[in-house]
Amino acid sequence: MRTGYLFFGAAVLSSVANAATIPAIPHTDNDITSLPELEEKPAPWAERLKAGFREKVLGRPNRHKQREHAQTYFGSSLMTKYAGDIVLRFNLTTQAEALALVEASQVLFLDVWSATKEHVDIRIPERDVPSLLGLLPNSLQHAHTRLLPDLGRAAQDTFPGAQKPFANPLLEDTARIVTNNIYFRDYQPLSVIVPWIKLLESLFPSYVQAISIGKSYEERDIMGLRVGTRPPDGQRKQAIIVTGAAHAREWISVSTVSYLAYSFITSHMKDKEITALVDEFDWIFIPTLNVDGYAYTWEHDRLWRKNRQPTSLSFCKGIDLDRAYNVHWEDQQTQTNPCSDNFPGESPFEAVESKRLADWMHQMKLDDVDFAGYVDFHSYSQQILYPYSHTCDVLPPDLENLEELAMGLAKAIRLRSGEHYEVTSACGSSGFFTSPQTGGGGSALDYMYTHHVPYAYQIKLRDTGSYGFLLPRENIIPTGEESLAVLKYFGEFLSEGKARSTQEVKKQEMETELRK
Repeated sequence: MRTGYLFFGAAVLSSVANAATIPAIPHTDNDITSLPELEEKPAPWAERLKAGFREKVLGRPNRHKQREHAQTYFGSSLMTKYAGDIVLRFNLTTQAEALALVEASQVLFLDVWSATKEHVDIRIPERDVPSLLGLLPNSLQHAHTRLLPDLGRAAQDTFPGAQKPFANPLLEDTARIVTNNIYFRDYQPLSVIVPWIKLLESLFPSYVQAISIGKSYEERDIMGLRVGTRPPDGQRKQAIIVTGAAHAREWISVSTVSYLAYSFITSHMKDKEITALVDEFDWIFIPTLNVDGYAYTWEHDRLWRKNRQPTSLSFCKGIDLDRAYNVHWEDQQTQTNPCSDNFPGESPFEAVESKRLADWMHQMKLDDVDFAGYVDFHSYSQQILYPYSHTCDVLPPDLENLEELAMGLAKAIRLRSGEHYEVTSACGSSGFFTSPQTGGGGSALDYMYTHHVPYAYQIKLRDTGSYGFLLPRENIIPTGEESLAVLKYFGEFLSEGKARSTQEVKKQEMETELRK
C-alpha cells in the first residue's frame, strides 16, 4: 500500500516540477480586480493545476482499476485491524462515576476518544467490555451507548478511493458549490501535502513562502506556509500561527489548516477582508505538526495518536506532543507508562516535534517577530478552548478578553454553518472526567499563552461523536468554511485591538505633552 501512496505523491511532485513554467499572477496593492475570478472564470494557472492534479494524481481512466485495487487491499487490512473494536459513550452524572471510569481506562489501557461535560467516548475491543463494566459502579452498567457500528468500515471510508465518498447529499451539494478544487475532496497523505505546499509557493511567490520549522524524529521536514505581503516600509509584522495534527489521527485538522491556507492565498486581492488580513499580519500555517505519526496513520494504523519516537519500552513507541511542553509538565507524574496514548515523555520537550516548534518560535522572537495569536486545531467534540489547561484554580490575567474573543469565534461558526461550538476553559472542558488526555500539564495551549502569544486557543472540530476521528470526507469543505469564518473573525479582532492600543498610546502621548 505504501507503493500506492508513493505513486500518489510522486505524481504531484511532477506537477510541482512543471509549476516552474507557470507564470506568477501579477497584481498591485491598489488593484482589487486585477486577479481573474477563479470560481466564475478559472485562471489559466487554476485550470492547469486542476487538470494536472486530476490526470497525474487521480489517474487517467485506464488507471482507475489499478488505484481501486490498491485501495481495496489497504481497506481490507483496516477491516481486519479494527475487527471487534467498538466505541462506547458513557453518560456521567457524578464525580464518583468519572473517577471510576478514569481508573478503569488506565488499568485497561483504553483509548479515550473524547471527554466533555456530559459524556466520555472510549474505544475498546468488544470482548473487553465485561472487564470494563466489572470495574465500574452499578450506575454506569447501563449508562452507555454504542457509537460507530462498524469501526473498520468507517476507517476505510476516510481514505481516497473508498466508495460513496459523499454519503450526505446536502454536504455533497455544499462541496460542489463552494469549490471545484479536487484537493479537498479527499484527505491527503503527507506525500501529497508537501509538494502541494511547494506548488502554492511557486504560484504566488510575492506573498507565499514554504517554510520548515525543523526535522521530526524520523527526519521529515515539518512544513508550513507563511502567507503575508511585504510592508513597503520594511517593518516587521505581527504573526499569527495556525497548526494542525498534533495528534496524528485527527485528519480533519490537517485538511482544515490546508483549506485555510489555500483560502487566504487564493482570496488575496479578491476578498477585501482577507486581503486586509494578509497585508496586516504574517500567517503561519502548519497543517501537520506530527508528520511522523501522520504518515504512520496512512501506512499502518489509522487511529495512531502519538509521534513515532522510541521510548524506554521498545514495543511502545510515541510521545503525546500536546503534553510535552515545558509548562507544568510535572503535573503529569502519574503518566509514566510509555504504552499510554497520552505519555508525555520522561522529561519536558523530550518529544522532538514539540521542541522544534518551541525552538522555531523562540528564534522568530529573537528576530523581532511578535506573535499576536495562536490557533491549534484538533478533533473532535466541537469546542473552543482557552487557557488554562493545567488548572482551573488559577485564572488567566486577561480572562475577560479570552472569553470575549472565544464567544465571537463560536458566533462566527454559528452564523456561517449553524453548528454549535461550546466555549470553555481547557481545564473545564471535560466536566467530571479528569485525565491527562483531556486536560493537564505540558499543553501547547498553556505554553503558547505563557511564553509567546496573548490570544491562544485550541479548537476541536467536527463532529460531536457520530464518527469521531473518522469524520467522512464530505465534511472537509464545510468544516473548512466554518473555520475560515473563525480565522477571519480572529484576525479582525486582533486588528481592531491593535488599532485601539495604538490610539490609546497616542492619547497618552498627547496627554503627556499637554501636561508639559
